Amino acid sequence: MKATLMYKSGDVRVEEVPDPVIQEPTDALVRVTYACVCGSDLHPYHGLEATPEGRRMGHEAIGVVEQIGDQVTTLSLGDTVIVPFAWSDGTCSFCRDGITTSCIHGGFFDGAASATQAEKLRVPQADGTAVVIPAGTDESLMPSLLTLSDVYLTGYHAALQGRVGPGKTVTVIGDGAVGLSAVLASKQMGAETIILMGRHTARTDLGREFGATHVVAERGDEGIRKVMDITNGEGSHIVLEAVGYMAAYEQAYGILRPGGVISRVGVPQYENAPVGFTSLFGKNATLTGGPATVRAYLESAIPQVLDGTINPGRVFDTELPLDDIAEGYRLMDARKALKVLVRP
Repeated sequence: MKATLMYKSGDVRVEEVPDPVIQEPTDALVRVTYACVCGSDLHPYHGLEATPEGRRMGHEAIGVVEQIGDQVTTLSLGDTVIVPFAWSDGTCSFCRDGITTSCIHGGFFDGAASATQAEKLRVPQADGTAVVIPAGTDESLMPSLLTLSDVYLTGYHAALQGRVGPGKTVTVIGDGAVGLSAVLASKQMGAETIILMGRHTARTDLGREFGATHVVAERGDEGIRKVMDITNGEGSHIVLEAVGYMAAYEQAYGILRPGGVISRVGVPQYENAPVGFTSLFGKNATLTGGPATVRAYLESAIPQVLDGTINPGRVFDTELPLDDIAEGYRLMDARKALKVLVRP
């Protein structure tokens, strides 16, 4: 089968690799019908050191179940399923608490021996991981359903952890697909004012359609001043940080209202960050966020796509075959594509 491998920063290839096989009785094998490139895939695209064996890429997929292990009970051959970016057993203490990304038998597809930017995929802990899409679902809904494997529910996770609700002012830092998803989720949760910080007009226009009431293109101190002006000098109740770089974190605490919440879902590209009196402590601020517990949200999110309540698939503005996925990485890196849909 064909699969995507990255050998070093900027070096993405589609190559023939062995088909995955059932390794554990809890596994399922899925033929991938929809995959995509994620903004977080650009982190190794910029920084991966030479890897002679290649790193398997991809962590978002929809596909058709072709084989199941002897202990799989919730899936049948021919089911179309959403595969979230992390696998989990659904039964351990962390899964029962909804923290599925910390499952004791879990893991992350990106970089695993079988990842999603490929023709076929091995899904460990299949009963606790894959979620069946109802038979007969219109094909036009598949892009939006695909966003539930990561990007939309990552934005939702940011908003949920940030305690977004009616009457709140929310600022979203980042106009990528996750940031726009956070705007959409905040709108669904009833936020009164939603400020989107981004400078790519096509993206911020979509952000307005998703529910942003204001757009701030400026960065740094000027961006902070703009947000403070919009909020009458008080700052934002909630800041959803969807970038992952230190400059975005600094902007987040600079615009935060005293007593507010910073919720981070941009994968941090740093370990050390200010938490002292002038950043968080003095504001009685709350810092939260982390890898989205997508699997815990899937069953409630699928009906919202099926009934048209949300249409997060609008973040896909480019579609390519798997053979051309390297071009998808290039386009997203150059900000010429927001999010690339891939059809193996």
